[in-house]
Order: sequence, then C-alpha cells, then structure tokens
Amino acid sequence: MIGTALKSMTVAAGLILAAAATPAQDAAAADAICYNCPPEWADWASQLQAIKAELGLDVPHDNKNSGQTVAQLTAERANPVADVAYYGVSFGIQAAEQGLVEPYHPAGFDDIAEGLKDPDGRWFTIHSGTIGLFVNVEALGGAPVPQRWEDLLDPAYEGMVGYLDPTSAFVGYAGAVAINRAMGGDFTNWQPGIDFFAKLAKNDPIVPKQTSYARVLSGEIPIMIDYDFNAYRAKYKDKGDIAFVIPAEGSLVVPYVMSLVKGAPHADNGRKILDFVLSDKGQSVWANAYLRPARDVALPEEVAARFLPAADYARATPVDYAAMAANQKTFADKYLAEVR
Repeated sequence: MIGTALKSMTVAAGLILAAAATPAQDAAAADAICYNCPPEWADWASQLQAIKAELGLDVPHDNKNSGQTVAQLTAERANPVADVAYYGVSFGIQAAEQGLVEPYHPAGFDDIAEGLKDPDGRWFTIHSGTIGLFVNVEALGGAPVPQRWEDLLDPAYEGMVGYLDPTSAFVGYAGAVAINRAMGGDFTNWQPGIDFFAKLAKNDPIVPKQTSYARVLSGEIPIMIDYDFNAYRAKYKDKGDIAFVIPAEGSLVVPYVMSLVKGAPHADNGRKILDFVLSDKGQSVWANAYLRPARDVALPEEVAARFLPAADYARATPVDYAAMAANQKTFADKYLAEVR
C-alpha cells in the first residue's frame, strides 16, 4: 500500500525544481491561496464558487501544473504563500516526502479508501479520473476518431495530437505511465513508452505545459491525451463535437490529491477548504463535473449515464502509485535525453 511504501521512498528533487513556476499570487487580497486550482481544469471554477458561497472565502484561480506547484512550494519553503495545494498523486507524495506539507485529517478522511491517502494526512485523494483520448471530432477534418494508442502514430494525425509535458504536468506523466504499460513496459522498464514518444515526435505533436482544455474545445488541438472528465465537460456542458476514447490497449485510473501547506499563512481557512472539498456538497461538485468522488458519493443519474460503458472502463486500472512517484524522475530523465 502507498502508506507503507512512503516510509522508505526517496524521490529526487531535480524534476520538480526544473519545472517553471508561475508568478506568485497576491496573497494579501485573498482569504486563502490554493496552488494549482485552474478554472478550466476539473471544474475548479465551480468548486471555488461553492467555497465562496458556503464558506465566504475568496480563493483566486491558479494556473500552475503539479510540477510547478511543488517547485513553487519548494522555493517558498521559508516563507509560504499557499495554504493548500492540489496535484496528481505522485507529486503529492513528493511534497510529503520533502516536508512541504503538514498532516491534516479533514472531515471525511476516514471514508477515503486505504492506499488513496497518506495515513498521517499529508495528502489525500479528493477525486479521480481516467486517462484516454479527448477528441474534437470536427477538428479531425474527416479522419476517423483514433481507437488505439498506436493510431496516434499514423501520419493522418500529423500535427493533431497533444499531450502535456510529462516532465512537469502530472497528466502528462500519467499519460506516459498509461502508454508505457500498454506497450508492455513497467516502472522498471520505460523503453516501450519512450520508443512510443520518439515515434510520436515524428508526427509533430503539440506539447504544452499548462491545461489545454480551451485549445481542444476550439479545435486547435484535435486530439489530447487527457482525462475523461474534461472530455465529458466539453461534450455535455460546452456542447462540443467531442468524443472520449479509452484506448484498446488499456489505460490508467488516476487519483488527484490535496494537502495543507506547511506553515500556511491562512492555515485555518486552508483546513476549512479541505473539509469542504471532501464534504457531501464538495464531492457533489466533482461528481457533477464527471469526476469520480473520493468518498462514496453517488454520481447523479444523468451524469452517470453519460460515461462510457463499464466494459470500456474495464480497460483502465490502477497502479502502484508509490512506485509511480518513486520512478517519476527516472522517466523524466530518460524522456529528456531520448525524446525532447
């Protein structure tokens, strides 16, 4: 389990220190600061509105990615600016191991499944998503919707495929884990995934560092390696001509986690926010945005009906997330040396 593995895991800091951090928020004007709470990602816009309505707290939007968040927390260790942080699970593990966050058991903590939280409360899952292909069908220009990872290597998709930088953005790394595993690799063997990305590089992919929801919705990036919740939001909320595909070779279920920042300047407000996102109301916001809640909060019937069939989701499975965190720098170094 993750909690056991954390005790002996040492994660090198080079990866996160290499990530470019965005400018610091003007903390004086906010009731609390959440790093990596971007409005176009996982419907943080609605969640922050709910926090304002329910708690009366102003929390500004923040467009960092997971790697940039940990890099910024590291840079501000002696004088913290953020109160809470949100990131992919491997970065949450790294933040805990580096002493950037402190223990907190929010209300609802006991309802989170073992393996999806640090026993001391330094990080805990708030929701999860499934990696796949977020496709703007109209922007394909008549090309078929890809059904396999291997399809992305077809010259018919030249210049159409996007993925977030896997050395900085967690979703990029999660996509790399999914692809490597689908190609026959594992955490001790990254070569199948590296070979895939090297081949994909010949197809002129688009590799941004920040969430690119709007760029897919506009058709600028026709195919994005991304989560189901972004695709469903684009299809059903923003009424785009969108498809979501869980590739035939298999994919990955991924938790996203939050933490209380060590030495947070508004720690009490930070604790209130963490309590809220795990409350029934907070979890319902995630459910309505097509995310899988961390607690046993049922998806609304209308929302559940819009997901792909269970048979498709059977192709997406969990991994050892502690091993995923422990091997992240190994992958990043190999990617930088052989792909980028």
